[in-house]
Amino acid sequence: MRVVLAYSGGLDTSVLLSLLKEAGSEVITVTVDVGQEDDFKEIADKAEKLGAAGHYYIDAKEEFAQDYVFPAIKANAMYQGKYPLSSAIARPLIASKLVKVAEKEDADAVVHGCSGKGNDQIRFDVTIKALNPSLKVFAPVRDWGLARDWEYEYAKSKGIPVKYKSYSVDENLWGRSIEGGVLEDPSREPPEDAFKWTVSPEKAPNEPEYLTIDFMKGVPFAVNGDALPPSRLIATLNIIAGRHGIGRIDHIEDRTVGLKSREVYECPAATVIIEAHKDLEKMVLTKRELSFKLLVDETWSDLVYTGLWVEPLKSSLDAFINNMEEKVSGSVTLKLYKGSARVVGRSSYNSLYEDKLVAYESHSTLSQEFSKGFVELWGLQSIIGFRTRRGIGVPLQESIAW
Repeated sequence: MRVVLAYSGGLDTSVLLSLLKEAGSEVITVTVDVGQEDDFKEIADKAEKLGAAGHYYIDAKEEFAQDYVFPAIKANAMYQGKYPLSSAIARPLIASKLVKVAEKEDADAVVHGCSGKGNDQIRFDVTIKALNPSLKVFAPVRDWGLARDWEYEYAKSKGIPVKYKSYSVDENLWGRSIEGGVLEDPSREPPEDAFKWTVSPEKAPNEPEYLTIDFMKGVPFAVNGDALPPSRLIATLNIIAGRHGIGRIDHIEDRTVGLKSREVYECPAATVIIEAHKDLEKMVLTKRELSFKLLVDETWSDLVYTGLWVEPLKSSLDAFINNMEEKVSGSVTLKLYKGSARVVGRSSYNSLYEDKLVAYESHSTLSQEFSKGFVELWGLQSIIGFRTRRGIGVPLQESIAW
């Protein structure tokens, strides 16, 4: 059998490469660069030494930023209000690259290293099957019930070089997901060695830093006045926000497979960008647009988290969101200080805020007299309902009958 293996060079996928070879499969490895800080030459060399029939390195950073991160920004994507979907949005992209390589190499199956306990198995399986139903999808960790301790022993027996790590980390431009080790005890604070992109807020600079992000049609394009390509913009904001201890996330998460899990993330750029984007939306969208978009954003985030990037409803939600975002252009300034990112200024030529209407000074053009009649009509039914249900001002016998 000829298979394409999603290959990171870590314990799981290196063991899988060896096991697949033992089973008689011809294995082609694929590494997709979505911004993780890996030595890709070392990964390619390792795949070759372990017997891969071929190896593909695919630089997808700009595609990831443009076609996956930017839609997430427009949707203010935060699963359960906390997780900015950093790993979730990368999986469909990686899956699509695996399918393209499999089709090019005339492979029979696509193999990934996901376990049966997480969400990634769904994200890979569903996307691959949607893009090419003729391809088989195989997840040996899940399908063969492989355990991490067994994998270490197997790797040792086969001379497969692996580095012992305290945590299992998934990383891309949009964030780091950190699992395992002491983090499996939800009562314990994550140790400092779990974090790589952010300093402890206590050790962050004692002086605040002001950061301005410019948006055009819902997506960021400049930092402090400097226009940057999408991937560089995100990487720059990871550095700026990270040095102020911003972007650490620790919460209990509901996985798609029914488990509750303790999840720790590092997402500095995502934290400041989404905070700024939401604030700008408040300035340019109407109250009703904002209220409805909250529902759309939540549904969008849930679909993506649960592995349904290909769901037709998502395309419809994207169309609505893109229409809303046509007006979301402007600048937002945040004050970064010891773990907090607070919006302190915003401006937009599409702003619905008008000083001449809200001002309390004499130059205001809105007559306060208009409000008296409005208040009377606005609360009319509520007042009547309140008094009626308490029997106020109605015959006693009617009150008792109710």
